Amino acid sequence: MYRGRIERDLSLWVSKGLLSAPAAEAMLAEYDGRESSFSVGRVLLTLAAILLSAAVLLLVAANWEALPRIARVVGIVTLIWTFYLSAALCLGRGLNGLGAALLVMGTLTFGGAIALVGQMYHLSGDAVDAMLVWFAAACVATIVFRSGALTVVSGFLSWAVFGVLVRENGISLEGNGIIYLLPLLCIAVIALVRYTGTSRARHLAYLLMLAWLGWVYLEITEPWLAGIYFAVGFVCFLASSLPSSPLFRFAREAGASPAFYAFLLAIIGLVALHIEMDGLGPDIAISAVTLAVSLAGIGIAGRMNGAVRYLGYAVFAGETLYLASETLGSILGTSGFFLISGVVVAAIAWIVIRLEKRLSGKPATGGI
Repeated sequence: MYRGRIERDLSLWVSKGLLSAPAAEAMLAEYDGRESSFSVGRVLLTLAAILLSAAVLLLVAANWEALPRIARVVGIVTLIWTFYLSAALCLGRGLNGLGAALLVMGTLTFGGAIALVGQMYHLSGDAVDAMLVWFAAACVATIVFRSGALTVVSGFLSWAVFGVLVRENGISLEGNGIIYLLPLLCIAVIALVRYTGTSRARHLAYLLMLAWLGWVYLEITEPWLAGIYFAVGFVCFLASSLPSSPLFRFAREAGASPAFYAFLLAIIGLVALHIEMDGLGPDIAISAVTLAVSLAGIGIAGRMNGAVRYLGYAVFAGETLYLASETLGSILGTSGFFLISGVVVAAIAWIVIRLEKRLSGKPATGGI
């Protein structure tokens, strides 16, 4: 999608004489040559590596009992090192796609080896410990090879750790100290993203952090925690969006994600406050804050951050309709609610059009 937008913009600038055709082709070729750019071939190679790893592990598991114990250990270790050394050879010769696929195979085989060897020697421990060891090994391999593919694998493994925790412990935080390690896993993935330049993988870390915070809230379920989520999210949003902030340049290097996910956390906190508060008065007060926050998000970051802008639109529209249903709609009945909803949606559409024109730098007119 991003490449298509670049290609359309370059074609438009060439047609207007702002850019020469050779320069546009060179720019597009430079983007396609980046390691982090999307490639169908790399994706298919990675999928093939995953399937081949699964096939190898299933074949080994099927004949596991027929092999002597020493042969099992030597065989699985040899297999792992074969994948990694082959990957190093391919990367050294410029075969980046094949090298990334072999790295994925080596890392997935390492995870399977943990399970198979643990079963063979009846090692004590639980699935969470095994997943943490697998995640740590993937991080080490990512650092050694500076691999974008392994950065993505590490991101998914951090989610696998979270999934195992949810399966084994539900939403209980009591006596579960490992749950507090999840933010460290998120930080590790973000550090790998900055080290390898695999920008798309950072979404795995941000979403995992939000999922972890949601898990904590489901355990505690208190209005003060929802208020903390809102306050922390909005402060982080301002810190990553305001040019006067000392963190602005650092956040801009990470793209639109920090501001968007911080804004999303603030909205999640407000939604939780809506759920926790009773009475029409507190509900209206929280609705007013939500409307103000949505407009602030659009005004502060809307021009440069489309994700924040559209989230702000959605929150503003949803909150306005919620207010209409809770106040005037409940008084006037169903037909009155639909009438009010139509007027509200028309007003929202007018506001959005005015904001879009202002954000695009065009003068707003009276027409819609």
